[in-house]
Amino acid sequence: MSKKILFPTDFSDASKNAFIYALQLAESIKAEVVTIHVYQLPQTNYINVSEYLHEIYDVTELSNFENYKDEVPSLRRIAEQNNLGHIKISHALILGNLVPEIKKITENEKIDFVVMGTKGATGIKETFFGTVATKVMNDVKALVLIIPEHCRYQPIKKMLFLTQYKSEDTAAFKTVMSLSEIFQAPVDCLRVASAQDESLNDIRADWKVLMEHQQVVFHSIEGDDVEGIILNFIALHKINLIAMHVYHRNFFEKLFEISLAKKLAFHINVPILGIHE
Repeated sequence: MSKKILFPTDFSDASKNAFIYALQLAESIKAEVVTIHVYQLPQTNYINVSEYLHEIYDVTELSNFENYKDEVPSLRRIAEQNNLGHIKISHALILGNLVPEIKKITENEKIDFVVMGTKGATGIKETFFGTVATKVMNDVKALVLIIPEHCRYQPIKKMLFLTQYKSEDTAAFKTVMSLSEIFQAPVDCLRVASAQDESLNDIRADWKVLMEHQQVVFHSIEGDDVEGIILNFIALHKINLIAMHVYHRNFFEKLFEISLAKKLAFHINVPILGIHE
């Protein structure tokens, strides 16, 4: 059975940029891409508009359809410009709320990946963890790949798995290693613990046996500046895909609550893969 990638799009530049990642992923895993554009009807709170509601909704739906019809060919052009015109792509225009519709489609259509872009200029945390991205990563069971607005496509050559080396991370770790084989990309696993952290026992030894012949390096760094350590690690090791088990989302959100100096010093333009429990 062919794998499926769901690509929600608002046809923004950030979204179109992320589409290249969706196409390249489809090429790597032999998948088809399903694009969806979800729209809502306007809220009408005026007292005397009831007699005009039908016309308002008709005009809105027609406008959405016309915009959608005009934008869809641009996605096909992106595929052809990247020599990926052979990828099977289908499109859907849906009336509803974005996150529930994404969740419903991933379940009904047995979607393997959701790939979506993020945009925003109000800081790193807002860019990566806007309302939609957070909800999709938290609520959707498929693998969710989030592409930052200014992240330009490059082949996945080095992956980072953020972990605490606990047994509940084992399934996510196996998923990361499966992707490592597909991309032919080595994996760095990283645990950052404060000096006061007494829970030093972990299952790295079990993972080493599990992945004896694969390219994986296990790291554990002690320090109180968790955010700085991770950001330095990303830069030092030339990481171009970060993977995390979704139950660590609070930890990961904390990662981006950093000082202005660090926001200016580090430009995080790396895709983030959320692996659900």
